[in-house]
Amino acid sequence: MQRYGQVIKVKPEFLERYKELHANPWPEVNEMIRKCNMRNYSIYYRDGYLFSYFEYIGNDFEGDMAKMAADPKTREWWKETDPCQEPIPTAKPGEWWAFMEEVYHLD
Repeated sequence: MQRYGQVIKVKPEFLERYKELHANPWPEVNEMIRKCNMRNYSIYYRDGYLFSYFEYIGNDFEGDMAKMAADPKTREWWKETDPCQEPIPTAKPGEWWAFMEEVYHLD
């Protein structure tokens, strides 16, 4: 199992819309997240930033993320959520949710 943390900015004018969407996520999207071997997935908000945490239990992260990106229902969901977000200034070119470095963990 691999832990991941990611960060992205949320546009202030879309914060409430983003929260509404995630208060009632589409079942097909949640199922695709599970099919792509992601578990214990959470998104937190603070001061204009969204932080996500999840645990990946598969053995082909890039393949599973490509599978998710190819899913029609997930792509439809992203059409709703993407306008609410913008990459952080230090994101790599093409990086939407920026990966974070884990500096401490305690089980």
